[in-house]
Amino acid sequence: MSRSALKGLQAAAGAAGGGPVYVDDVFSTDVYKGPGSAVTITNGIDLSGEGGLVWHKSRTTSQAHYLHDTERGTLKRLNSNSNAAQTSGYPNGVASFNSDGFTFAPSSSYDGSSDKFVTWTFRKQPGFFDVVTYTGTGDTTGGSPTHRNIPHNLGVAPGMIITKRLDSSNSWYTWHRGVADDNAYFASTGFLDNDADFGGYQGFATNANQTSTHFAVRQNSDTADQTNRLGASYVAYLFAHDAQDFGEDSDEAIIKCGSYTGNGSSTGPTVDLGFEPQWLMIKKSSGSAGWYMYDNMRGVATGGNDALLYANGSSAETNNQNIVDFTSTGFQIVNADGDINASGASHIYMAIRRPHKPASEFAATQLLGLDKPTSGNKITPGFPADFGFTHNTTGSGGWYVGARLTQGAYTGFVNYPAESSHANYAWDSMTQFFTGYTWADYMSYGFRRAPGFFDVVTYTGNQTARQISHNLGAVPEMMWVKCRSQTRPWAVYLASQGNTKVAQLNDGGAFTADTSSWNNTSPTSTHFTVGDSATTNFNPEPMIAYLFASVPGISKIGTYTGTGTSSNVNVDCGFTNGARFVLIKWADDVSNWYVWDSVQGIVAGTEPYLRLSSQDAPVSTTDWIDPLSSGFTITNAAGNDVNTSGGTYMFYAIA
Repeated sequence: MSRSALKGLQAAAGAAGGGPVYVDDVFSTDVYKGPGSAVTITNGIDLSGEGGLVWHKSRTTSQAHYLHDTERGTLKRLNSNSNAAQTSGYPNGVASFNSDGFTFAPSSSYDGSSDKFVTWTFRKQPGFFDVVTYTGTGDTTGGSPTHRNIPHNLGVAPGMIITKRLDSSNSWYTWHRGVADDNAYFASTGFLDNDADFGGYQGFATNANQTSTHFAVRQNSDTADQTNRLGASYVAYLFAHDAQDFGEDSDEAIIKCGSYTGNGSSTGPTVDLGFEPQWLMIKKSSGSAGWYMYDNMRGVATGGNDALLYANGSSAETNNQNIVDFTSTGFQIVNADGDINASGASHIYMAIRRPHKPASEFAATQLLGLDKPTSGNKITPGFPADFGFTHNTTGSGGWYVGARLTQGAYTGFVNYPAESSHANYAWDSMTQFFTGYTWADYMSYGFRRAPGFFDVVTYTGNQTARQISHNLGAVPEMMWVKCRSQTRPWAVYLASQGNTKVAQLNDGGAFTADTSSWNNTSPTSTHFTVGDSATTNFNPEPMIAYLFASVPGISKIGTYTGTGTSSNVNVDCGFTNGARFVLIKWADDVSNWYVWDSVQGIVAGTEPYLRLSSQDAPVSTTDWIDPLSSGFTITNAAGNDVNTSGGTYMFYAIA
């Protein structure tokens, strides 16, 4: 199908108003704890209008996978880990497909209040996913030997096809573009419900017969129990590959199906997808192995253990091995295990892009969440945050700093400690972070990654000048960089200070000359550069970088000039209802990194501030900042650290 034709299909089935389609519109991973009763998942995916698939699994107990789709209807279940026929009715089924998600009706024994669950929602969308039901005809049409062509609406040739007979026990016949044909007549076939290798089984016509308009099934005879038995009923799930028609400019891929060859080393193959994934399925195709399933909501920790489920197994989630790292451009295998990285063996994968809806599509409160929990409560920014930090407001103590990409680990600002690991610093929640603890009276700040606003990048240092890819989608105006494994300072880049200066979050020093941290090179909308500095590129240690940019009406990074006691300074950020968060640092002299927020108060009077570069409790005896509808006001009573006459001050404000 031509690109223009595919775009027409996408416009017809796409986002409201025929605008750009993002992965956020068609796929979602949702985690929750079971309430022991019906649960409604609201993820913004229109299943009632567009159709699709809901895939459900218990994380904490040994329970079957449940697959439900709109073509078969509510309360009809299949199990990816079993060849059993379709079952119907309560309990444990999708009771309704909604315009913004779905409602799941569990049994109390399956959905206990202490149990954890994950659901993956796939919406039908040209270039991404389709669901087709059909009745078997036997081998009746086309080719020699014969095969059957079945129409679909994927709009592109599929990357992976999974079929299941509904009315009888029969395996999940699976085709993947990354596996070569068995012979001139039929493709190599695997089975989603078991760990058998691909090959030697009929089920699909050759790879060339899987096209943008139809998929082709083939079997031995009219009565063979494969993919087209006469009179039998089937469902097929079709996943696209590399349709570059998504995103803000409709030129990005959101799903890829490919293969890699294992090397048997803990420094395994690196796969370039051209995007950072949020969901990944891997299967060794040239030998016996399970179907590995990963996603960034349950946890794929860079340099740490990853949350693993098997599509062909009912067992609970495991989290005891470091298998794969997600990168800004794909993924890398970091384990020598033979199931995932057998030397010389072929492994197939399906990968789905991480959310890439731009910041302009969100309200500011959906990009920065502020919270100060009360007794017994957890940090709740209200959305799936990707980065956060928190500090006690009732006394002194360190900052706790962490990110989804380093799930289960934390560091701090003051004294720049190496990361420490603990399961309680988890991020497997749709609304919270550091979920294993309660944080009474801790002021907390949670950031969402969104193009144009904020991004997180992990990489391994080598102390050789090089470029690091990022997905900010804009030129970074500020960057914070930290060596994760060592007690080394935070390096700060600020566009207004240029690429030959650096400051540290962990102390109050001014921006000073430094030609090695950024290699005298300014960042671009796709890369930033690090030199031979042990602060930004320490060899061979894991590093993390946080990238920030201005978004009209939402965030602003800039500078102002102090007036001392002569007058207030009104800082216009282009906002309409003032700033909820303000970070200020005296750029050309010694001062702390001061933080104000609307939860603790930005008022016409005294309000508390915290300091990133201090463990002290909030100071609440000053009136240094006042509200301003377009941004914020620095008062003429403010101290030199934020308003000395002629001083240059950097600020980061969020509406």
